[in-house]
Amino acid sequence: MKRQHQGFTLIELLIVIALLGALAIGLLAAIDPFEQLKKGRDTSARNTISEFYNANLRYYAVRGEFPWGTGGTSGYLNTMTGDIVSTLVTAGELKQRFAELAGTVNLSKMYLNSTSAESLNVCFRPESKSFQIDPNTIYGADGSVAANCVSQVGPTGSQCYYCIL
Repeated sequence: MKRQHQGFTLIELLIVIALLGALAIGLLAAIDPFEQLKKGRDTSARNTISEFYNANLRYYAVRGEFPWGTGGTSGYLNTMTGDIVSTLVTAGELKQRFAELAGTVNLSKMYLNSTSAESLNVCFRPESKSFQIDPNTIYGADGSVAANCVSQVGPTGSQCYYCIL
């Protein structure tokens, strides 16, 4: 009497493992985890500049001027944490821990520009492809439309910024 073996042969198991590996590699290529990390950082930066921008507008609505007065100002937010950010925190327009939560590295990527008593823009240079092709990524750091910023992925090191005006 012959015994019948149930189960898979070694070759069959190796073929299945190889197919699963190929599918996993294809899935990772489609998801692109590094791009997802960049997109997450860009989303965080966009939320931070939105919060900062809106805090300045609320401050302006109540006091009739921005925290820096009636003139203009410009610079990266990490250099302004002692002045403008603390003024907005004291006025109750920003959270007490805004600078800590945003992080010094993130604030060093965000640029504030105000050329007059009534102008304000806050910008950052996006890392992810999806933010680089966003319609709001057509500006220079000063908030003016940059001629070299088009609605397609720019080259690495591009000077195109995402701005809230």
